[in-house]
Amino acid sequence: MVQHAGPYAQGSIFPLREPVTAHRIFPMAKTRAVASVLGTLLIAGGLAIAQRPAENVSGARHPNLAAAQRLSQQAWEKIVEAQRANEWDMQGHAQRAKNLLDQVNNELKLAAEAANRNRR
Repeated sequence: MVQHAGPYAQGSIFPLREPVTAHRIFPMAKTRAVASVLGTLLIAGGLAIAQRPAENVSGARHPNLAAAQRLSQQAWEKIVEAQRANEWDMQGHAQRAKNLLDQVNNELKLAAEAANRNRR
């Protein structure tokens, strides 16, 4: 007569594990997929925000404003270099500085447009 070990493997004090089924794996796979999608969206959003300010002030019509815009773009690029050198660990201060430089760029563009309207 063969004796059964019950829920234990022969000679073991540990219970046998139930076989892993698909319903136990699926939530983990789903979580990883969602995390991957969110991570990709976060990176894409960061790249969209991190684009250089556009040069859109005419140097021929507004040389001083165009020079100021060029300098703000150079400052923006230096901040990006600093972020890379510090492995992007600047506690958000560099990003805030870049956001302010974007505002500077927009204000310079508005100043040029206002000057254009006043010349007419």
